[in-house]
Amino acid sequence: MTERVYLDWNATAPLRPEARAAVVAAMDAVGNPSSVHAEGRAARAIVERARDQVAALLGCRPGEVVFTSGATEAAGMLEMVPEGHDVYVQDTAHDCLMAHVRMGGAAEGGHTLAWGLANGETGVIAEPPGKAEDGYPFGARRADWLLLDVAQAAGRIPFAFSWSGADLAIVSAHKLGGPKGVGALIVRDGLDIAPLQTGGGQEKGRRSGTENVAGIAGFGAAAEAALRDLDAGVWAGVAELRDGLEARIAAAAPETIFVGRGAPRLPNTSCLLTRGWKGETQVMQMDLAGFAVSAGSACSSGKVRTSRVLSAMGYDDAAAGSAIRVSLGPTTRQEEIDGFASAWIEAEARFRARAA
Repeated sequence: MTERVYLDWNATAPLRPEARAAVVAAMDAVGNPSSVHAEGRAARAIVERARDQVAALLGCRPGEVVFTSGATEAAGMLEMVPEGHDVYVQDTAHDCLMAHVRMGGAAEGGHTLAWGLANGETGVIAEPPGKAEDGYPFGARRADWLLLDVAQAAGRIPFAFSWSGADLAIVSAHKLGGPKGVGALIVRDGLDIAPLQTGGGQEKGRRSGTENVAGIAGFGAAAEAALRDLDAGVWAGVAELRDGLEARIAAAAPETIFVGRGAPRLPNTSCLLTRGWKGETQVMQMDLAGFAVSAGSACSSGKVRTSRVLSAMGYDDAAAGSAIRVSLGPTTRQEEIDGFASAWIEAEARFRARAA
């Protein structure tokens, strides 16, 4: 192929034209959004419009949106839970949540649960437990706070913070076609949390520091476009492409496992396991053939280790070490999927021939 084909949307989605235009326009806003003069008010208006746009996508109130540098910074609020609270984290959650596991301190309740709504490596959608349910995971009887990671789910599947039962949620702009380096923490109205960052008191005192006006503007524009795509049913077409890809590969390579196939999944994600064929090798071979895919979470790329997520799902090292992730988006074309399928099937046949 003469053109590169990008099939790694779960690592980062291509920048939407609407987001690019919003970023460029906002860079001409010279005022500080905390200033009271006309230039400052103009910058503030950009931030508040974006807050409305993000809130509309996430089904929350604008005042519940706290802008951050990304989902990882937003996840840092787990460091701010009250002293003595346990922090329970779903074993397939993103590393930005796993880094904050804290167990063994709560003698009489005081539990915070962090949960990924959709897994970025496999696309599998998990139904989070209600805070008051019995038979709670990790042996906890109840949770005082429930945090949802919706970075992969936002804009791809229906979600509303208002009906999720969550107290907090984290989201990242670049997963839905916004710029990198901006995201949000959603905080339920009335929830008292310590500041993520102290200083000048921006973002209602929850995250100090002058707002990234251009990045926030791009985030808002991307959120508005993502909501429009979701309402228009665009992702159903993406799911058809994904399912067609899996059907073709399954016919040519029946031993290949598709993680989560038949279970609720993001419409764009396919995680392939081909026992004995290292995922890193497949990624390099596909890269040379002109296709960008990954061997798992982009945050873990370059690290030679078995996927913690797949191990938690019960796959042994030989299977988990063979994983690659193909993730699509609304601009992915049928001919790109056909080209990738042909290249991967040819490479798999060579692998089988060498292994015979």
